[in-house]
Amino acid sequence: MSANSFDARSTLRVGDESYEIFKLDKVEGSARLPYSLKVLLENLLRTEDGANITADHIRAIGGWDSQAQPSQEIQFTPARVIMQDFTGVPCVVDLATMREAVKELGGDADKVNPLSPAELVIDHSVIADKFGTAEAFGQNVELEYGRNKERYQFLRWGQTAFDDFKVVPPGTGIVHQVNIEKLARTVMVRNGQAYPDTLVGTDSHTTMVNGLGVLGWGVGGIEAEAAMLGQPVSMLIPRVVGFKLTGELPAGTTATDLVLTITEMLRKHGVVGKFVEFYGEGVAATSLANRATIGNMSPEFGSTAAIFPIDDETLKYLRLTGRDAQQVALVEAYAKEQGLWLDPAAEPDFSEKLELDLSTVVPSIAGPKRPQDRIVLANASQQFALDVRNYVEDDDEAGKESFPASDSPASSNGVPSRPTTVTAPDGSTYEIDHGAVTVAAITSCTNTSNPYVMVAAALVAKKAVEKGLTRKPWVKTTLAPGSKVVTDYFDKAGLTPYLDKVGFNLVGYGCTTCIGNSGPLPEEVSKAVNDHDLAVTSVLSGNRNFEGRINPDVKMNYLASPPLVVAYALAGSMKVDITKDALGADQDGNPVFLKDIWPSEAEVNDVVANSIGEDMFNKSYQDVFAGDAQWQSLSIPTGNTFEWDPQSTYVRKPPYFEGMTMETTPVADITGARVLAKLGDSVTTDHISPAGAIKADTPAGKYLTEHGVERRDFNSYGSRRGNHEVMIRGTFANIRLRNQIAPGTEGGFTRDFTKEDGPVSFIYDASQNYQAAGTPLAILAGKEYGSGSSRDWAAKGTALLGVKAVIAESYERIHRSNLIGMGVLPLQFPEGLSAESLGLTGEEAFSFTGVTELNNGTTPRTVKVTTDTGVEFDAVVRIDTPGEADYYRNGGIMQYVLRSLIRK
Repeated sequence: MSANSFDARSTLRVGDESYEIFKLDKVEGSARLPYSLKVLLENLLRTEDGANITADHIRAIGGWDSQAQPSQEIQFTPARVIMQDFTGVPCVVDLATMREAVKELGGDADKVNPLSPAELVIDHSVIADKFGTAEAFGQNVELEYGRNKERYQFLRWGQTAFDDFKVVPPGTGIVHQVNIEKLARTVMVRNGQAYPDTLVGTDSHTTMVNGLGVLGWGVGGIEAEAAMLGQPVSMLIPRVVGFKLTGELPAGTTATDLVLTITEMLRKHGVVGKFVEFYGEGVAATSLANRATIGNMSPEFGSTAAIFPIDDETLKYLRLTGRDAQQVALVEAYAKEQGLWLDPAAEPDFSEKLELDLSTVVPSIAGPKRPQDRIVLANASQQFALDVRNYVEDDDEAGKESFPASDSPASSNGVPSRPTTVTAPDGSTYEIDHGAVTVAAITSCTNTSNPYVMVAAALVAKKAVEKGLTRKPWVKTTLAPGSKVVTDYFDKAGLTPYLDKVGFNLVGYGCTTCIGNSGPLPEEVSKAVNDHDLAVTSVLSGNRNFEGRINPDVKMNYLASPPLVVAYALAGSMKVDITKDALGADQDGNPVFLKDIWPSEAEVNDVVANSIGEDMFNKSYQDVFAGDAQWQSLSIPTGNTFEWDPQSTYVRKPPYFEGMTMETTPVADITGARVLAKLGDSVTTDHISPAGAIKADTPAGKYLTEHGVERRDFNSYGSRRGNHEVMIRGTFANIRLRNQIAPGTEGGFTRDFTKEDGPVSFIYDASQNYQAAGTPLAILAGKEYGSGSSRDWAAKGTALLGVKAVIAESYERIHRSNLIGMGVLPLQFPEGLSAESLGLTGEEAFSFTGVTELNNGTTPRTVKVTTDTGVEFDAVVRIDTPGEADYYRNGGIMQYVLRSLIRK
């Protein structure tokens, strides 16, 4: 029950139903607030308890100073939690482990149970092994179940063992698309109350639901677990960046072009840790599908959220996707009653403002390694010619062509070139070179949720087929939509046969290529690429293109709209200027250009209007949690604690609570720490967290081999996130990681100073030696450390490797808080200083003093850092809130929650 200090409790009547609500206009200053802060204000009014959430907190939002730097901590209680299986499995593993720990400490195991609705969508496990045939989908599903049976049995057990925990089975869709099409409420109803739907999710792209007016963002799995168990999310009232939209998108541009433009603008402006909110006349002209696409990319520009207020477009989408009439009426009535309805002419109080005239957007792609590196499509081939030089070797290597010293490597029209002949299985031959598009994937919730770009892609395929074009033989083409509705409207519009003919056969309903589940390239292509060290490319309609992420054979990755993905599959190379050059020849030998097969806006709108209806969504989501016969036939254990299989290589009981007592151990200074890794700028959680394929000659591969797993059954790191032994061995093992302690290496290598002269070693092996010697470890890093996905294993793996502190020049929001959640101390170099400017090599021994001030109930602003080489400086302590300090004192957020549950 709310303390209701502001007398805000009221009743809202909608049709024959009445709901308890908490009126925002009872708080002075609420009317001028941005939409997102109004949602936070309601959250505090409803959950005010006089202790953790007080009237002063509520006044702090009402009196928000838009220009002040965030300093006021509040406790945000999300209405629900959403998860995907890669990050969700460890959550359920941890909950199962907590149940045992509670029991061992004398508590009631059933107390470990979601107190907020929790939904998990299995979408990250399908791999596009098979492609280009009608059988690809069925074959990939069979492979998925074969690889993931243990995990799926565990999740089915969780669905039966935990209350308010639901699982959307494999083969249904991508979590964020399922969220906006089915799970999102926009206005939540629970226990007679109506209030804004809010959430946290274990995937950074949870922000896609911001397009529906739902406030939520990605957090680490450990924070999501705490939210599921009733713990509020500790946060500072953020700065809110107003992003004004005017005008309309011009013909020939897509939502993808728009979102890449916005990503570039906001990344350049700097929005890390801030809310972004869209307003202005142009919002009304922005379709809900386009809003969701923009919201989805929030992590790419670095903001916590990127939200659109509720308006008629929101209601229209809710009706289209099959929400019942009472729910739609409630959303409208509640939003208007609470001042949450969009006024296109309003100018709320914002901390900062940007503006974009939609009519200025031009066709674009982004790459070759970051989403914010937008390239105007007309300049793409020229930019490739410049960028490829960063990915080709300058020396003459054995077995490769010898190039003249004046032009090394060889070039064609100034572009590095290494033409290589490939023999296909049928005996035919073709030639590939640097820039060959070897992966063209229509994938990822970012764009597959958007019918306008998906229909445009299918129409490009149709027109290409009618001209006699098809994909180039070296291109692996895949179609992996985010829900079954997509294939339904392709079928209804008669477009599926054309996609199939170009090679974009359905490979699965899941994330696939965007998360590295692209599957292997054809053997002959992979061999040619590796034998001749070709810098080949991928083009995908996703949101991430970081180095090493998409496919281990592919060095350069480009984000593009679905229709451009089809176009690049036809062109076959990034060297082709697809705005001017021919994509191929028609049946009569005449050149075919992009303009010849690009559909008009009217054509796209006509197909969307005539092929998509409410009935499709109702059919697809009719029994969304039941699953098919294969899912229902999985055998599962019973009981409120899990029966761990000691032979399992997928699901193992983690060691987080071993030796834990009810009393906390005092925080200690860190002395004699050695550096496990010294890293540069923009090291992402993709570099830190295990992801992608597991190679046989790595510590993780050796572990699986020792446990009797055949190489063909290794599966991916993501699928084995429930096994900490595999995950520790894959932490910091990304093939593109450059650890400056071990110069000349790429991947999971360091130097092991427990041995004479510090030989190069696997990071995992060195960590084991350091831990055996009782030596704490540290990480040195540059700017934007931990940007990218909200991956809990980036923090869990760091902690389990024995790292006690990280010193970086700056952090991205989620990873910093996750480090604290795992008991790792995040520190920051003083402004203007870095490892380089201080002359740190990573070979020093470090000590950190002043940390013990935390035992007094306060957080030190800085700690003294000293090295055995005489370097000394004061590092800024990045424990930013009292709540985070409590987690750190307890050894981590899970230990804090567990002790709190037992004491209740």
